[in-house]
Amino acid sequence: MKQKTTTYAPVPMQTVGPVKIVGPVMQDEVMVPLATFESPLWPSTNRGARVSVLSGGVRAVIVDERMSRSVLAQAPDAETAVRVKNNLLTRLPDVKRVVEQTSRFAQFLDVHFQIVANLLYVRLEISTGDASGHNMVTKAADAMLRWILAEYQELTYSSVSGNFCTDKKVSAVNGILGRGKNVVADIVIPGKICRRYLKTRPQQVVDLNIQKNLYGSIIAGGVRTANAHFANMLLAFYLAAGQDAANIVEGSQGFVNAEVRGEDLYFAVTLPNVIVGAVGAGKGLDFVQQNLDMLGCTAEREPGDNARRLAVIAAATVLCGELSLLAALTNPGELMSAHENLER
Repeated sequence: MKQKTTTYAPVPMQTVGPVKIVGPVMQDEVMVPLATFESPLWPSTNRGARVSVLSGGVRAVIVDERMSRSVLAQAPDAETAVRVKNNLLTRLPDVKRVVEQTSRFAQFLDVHFQIVANLLYVRLEISTGDASGHNMVTKAADAMLRWILAEYQELTYSSVSGNFCTDKKVSAVNGILGRGKNVVADIVIPGKICRRYLKTRPQQVVDLNIQKNLYGSIIAGGVRTANAHFANMLLAFYLAAGQDAANIVEGSQGFVNAEVRGEDLYFAVTLPNVIVGAVGAGKGLDFVQQNLDMLGCTAEREPGDNARRLAVIAAATVLCGELSLLAALTNPGELMSAHENLER
């Protein structure tokens, strides 16, 4: 078979910022590359970035981090599936040993089980250092499944991926159990900055967040999500930073919180499933390396610290874009006018 030639699909890219970020992971101002066909995204997110600097910075924290893969085995009946599950719960040190032999960076965290009829789903969760961990957790899950089938020969193989992971699909489980980095970014914006640079008042942003993001998402049947357009910033960031773009499916499930505090606006975004890595597939491209260098995510640090830095920058960038859009939507005609002026 003739070897296929790899070609590249150029996507327009600009930097926005600087975005000012403070918190336990980093305290820095960074220029952020965004690759998108939606050109209004750059000035809009840049407006939020300017507000981040004028307001003292976006505070970003990581709540939790883990990568998951679920394996699926078939038992002859439900009773056997329950018996195996209960026995596996007593043998977690053995599971840990099997998993951690597959990579020097893989650290066992937990397993969760679901039983449907005679089907046994086992959801493995591990820490993956600076990698996003797709391949690492799959390799670990494959070893775990082979060990389970050897130890419990009444089971038969079904799949190394059973959709209880859940990878690149809308689900509730990732937000509940965790997949990737769970990041919260928030900021307090002085009222005068809100009025001058966002052209709106704090109460207007709060009201719109409730009416649009919360109630609108509920009536639409959104799954663990209440935001305006997390996916826009996240996809643009993922493409620029060499990430697996399909992970915006679960990554864009998240929440916006807005409160009036005296004269000021408290604004926060919660992204439970930010899946990013500073090493691995896609990172060898020249433009990706340049962008990771610009973001400060290629320095010599403790394992995992560069990926954490990447995750909080992603969350802070999402906050900047979300804030700017909600502010625009409080003013009749502003959104459409911006698109017409910038895209036509």
